Amino acid sequence: MSHPVQEFNDYRSRMNEVILSKDNLVLKRLWNLDTNTYAPGALDVKTKELLGLVASMVLRCDDCIKYHLGKAHELGVSTEEMYEVFAVANIVGGTIVIPHTRRAAEYWELLIAG
Repeated sequence: MSHPVQEFNDYRSRMNEVILSKDNLVLKRLWNLDTNTYAPGALDVKTKELLGLVASMVLRCDDCIKYHLGKAHELGVSTEEMYEVFAVANIVGGTIVIPHTRRAAEYWELLIAG
């Protein structure tokens, strides 16, 4: 049985390949903009990923939340930092974000457990 984090990453990669293989210029440009948005600039990559995570939580996109959690973990975000991010997302988004925070906390635990 595969690990839920690996399952998510594999599915995401596989479906991105399918989508990008269709050679739709608009989708390719969108993917490129997304990639470039999170590149180093005036803000460092870690800050951008955490901003993306807050936005994803407020917009209630569980796949986006998992993606940004994974990137944050790769960048060495601590659990203490992560829970401050969760707090910001809940203040900005309100109590409707709580179920997504639960799932985010569960996924974070999977990431830190390895």
